[in-house]
Amino acid sequence: MAQASLPSIASAEGGLSRYLEEIRKFPMLEPQEEFMLAKRYAEHDDRVAAHRLVTSHLRLVAKIAMGYRGYGLPIGEVVSEGNVGLMQAVKRFDADRGFRLATYAMWWIKASIQEYILRSWSLVKMGTTANQKRLFFNLRKMKSKIQALEDGDLKPEQVDHIATQLGVSKEEVISMNRRLSGDASLNAPIRAGEGESGEWQDWLVDQSESQEAMLVEQDELDQRRGMLRQAMNVLNDRERRIFEARRLSEDPLTLEALSDEFDISRERVRQIEVRAFEKVQKAVKDTAEAAQRQLRVLEEA
Repeated sequence: MAQASLPSIASAEGGLSRYLEEIRKFPMLEPQEEFMLAKRYAEHDDRVAAHRLVTSHLRLVAKIAMGYRGYGLPIGEVVSEGNVGLMQAVKRFDADRGFRLATYAMWWIKASIQEYILRSWSLVKMGTTANQKRLFFNLRKMKSKIQALEDGDLKPEQVDHIATQLGVSKEEVISMNRRLSGDASLNAPIRAGEGESGEWQDWLVDQSESQEAMLVEQDELDQRRGMLRQAMNVLNDRERRIFEARRLSEDPLTLEALSDEFDISRERVRQIEVRAFEKVQKAVKDTAEAAQRQLRVLEEA
């Protein structure tokens, strides 16, 4: 089930279009067939069964990866990271729970892609401040909440609202929104010529929301909360209080309120907040890297 055995955008002549043609050759699985393959892999470590489970869901990875094109990273690398997440999902999939692999795998795929994006943007384009990272991953969600779904610049009142809610400057909101406004539509044509036509969505699987998907989402959320709680053990009481009040509260406390609570300056509160965030981020990163090392060992076994 090594990633090298899967089709690659880099090695496919014609790039992305050719890759989509290649993965389309792998048939989709019927529910019972998928169930039996999952059981064979889980109970007998059947690598052939695992490979069929992975290849039948490569179109799902491609679909999810398209949603991250606006981050300016090579689409081939985004897809490859998504494939790693898919393989993680196959390893952990429990067919006896009654839902399809796709509804479970989509969250592993997204998590793997997002981790890659965060690493890449942190080093190249985003800068290193905690506020920029928080804005990076929360801007789209904030825009959705205030129905700011159109492309282009935000309205002044929308900029003010987002800046206030996320604790960043209006200039940072405007800049980040412009960076992330390049998402391509799935309705865009793949190519034209030689009598061929079609849109991106014609080549990708359709994934609709379901009760099973919501269950998987909740499971994934619980896992992330567990990782966060574990990571927060590295904080002392004051760091934990400030981190929770500033980063985890629906209505974050101001620096002034916390400076009064601890009888320290607002700048000192800000420094403790940044230090606490960096400590938690490092703890989460160390846990993720340990999991990646374990995955590589399993793949090489």
